[in-house]
Amino acid sequence: MLTRRVFLKGGGLSLLAFGAGPTFLQRAALASSTRRRKVLVTIFQRGAMDGLMAVAPTGGSALASYRPRLGMSAARAPRSGVEGGLIDLGVGYALHPAFGGLKPLWNEKRLAIVHAVGSPDPTRSHFDAQDYMESGTPGRKGTPSGWLNRAVGLLGHDATPFRAVALTPALPRSLYGDAAALAVTNLADFKVRLPGAEGTARDAAGGFESLYAHAAAAAAAPEQTSATLLRDSGAEAFDAIRLLSDAHLASYRPAPGAEYPASPLGQALRQIAQLVKADVGLEIAFAESAGWDTHVQQGTATGSFARRARDLGDAVAAFWTDLGARQSEVVLMTMTEFGRTVRENGSGGTDHGHGSCLFVLGDAVDGGKVHGRLDSLAAEALYEGRDLPVTTDFRAVFSEVAGRHLGIAARQQLFPGWSGESIPLLRS
Repeated sequence: MLTRRVFLKGGGLSLLAFGAGPTFLQRAALASSTRRRKVLVTIFQRGAMDGLMAVAPTGGSALASYRPRLGMSAARAPRSGVEGGLIDLGVGYALHPAFGGLKPLWNEKRLAIVHAVGSPDPTRSHFDAQDYMESGTPGRKGTPSGWLNRAVGLLGHDATPFRAVALTPALPRSLYGDAAALAVTNLADFKVRLPGAEGTARDAAGGFESLYAHAAAAAAAPEQTSATLLRDSGAEAFDAIRLLSDAHLASYRPAPGAEYPASPLGQALRQIAQLVKADVGLEIAFAESAGWDTHVQQGTATGSFARRARDLGDAVAAFWTDLGARQSEVVLMTMTEFGRTVRENGSGGTDHGHGSCLFVLGDAVDGGKVHGRLDSLAAEALYEGRDLPVTTDFRAVFSEVAGRHLGIAARQQLFPGWSGESIPLLRS
């Protein structure tokens, strides 16, 4: 049982808490000698995505009446006159044109959409809503672990230190907990940092053995607690770094046709693809996309929403192309803390709402469909008279993906206090 916790932050490797167990290379050899593990990739869209602009219902005129400046149509260009109307999905919904990179995956029936999804908790606070979604316990503050960390702990088989990796500057709330997790911004350029021993860092590509020797020598002094820690457990971290170095991360070239955006999300997904193909034992990966808080000048085919949507759609499309033959091992899922108001505001944007939508991508996904239930947009059917109601609890989606893709059946442990049913999204 892996009892070490390793945290990579800002390109640095910090050794936090360690216990006895098999060495990294022993676990890596075991992982590579058995069947390849399934991988779940999650993307958190921070700021609350407007689900009705991302995936708009095409029937009726209610949405257009609520949004005189933001209204778009699948039959013609948006009202601003800019080219690029909504992409009709042929199932009563249309996709924002900036998400056009996802349309081929929809056509292949690998991409599914879940609409009117979100948290049953009514908060419109970004901080609280993100905390509830990442902890998996809506309305309950103080849950010590995140749902992805609990998923790691429930996987029930041997692992390498690269089982759960966030390509973010800090460990996300969803990966807080007792199970081992990493957070790193740049796999090809991280360094080993010894807590309390600044100035001793070395590039991961070379010199780490000398750092280990330095720590072992310094550990003779009782007050050198950091050095003692590294002497006892640093060799495993160095083995992990060596494995990444052997994977030729710095010289990695994506598969032909995989053109990642030069954005934090694009580069995060590029590195996740590297980890999948490097066979270092990745099973859960986390990335994030910021800037979805569109209170002012949200735009239509162009503007702040379109920029974020194009970045996400193009990054996901590149990632999927890059995976190549490894696509069958991966499911990718997006999430956002809540949706936005059905009516536009006076600043040409939308305010904090309730229900939104999310995307699920994978070979086994029941794709080419909009799942969930989006009821009438008549004023009397809106949540508190202003928002898209939540008709699908986010845990119904997360538990389905964790259960069918990762094989985690313990829903009560994964989402304490929840007794709902999963929504069918993946084929057996």
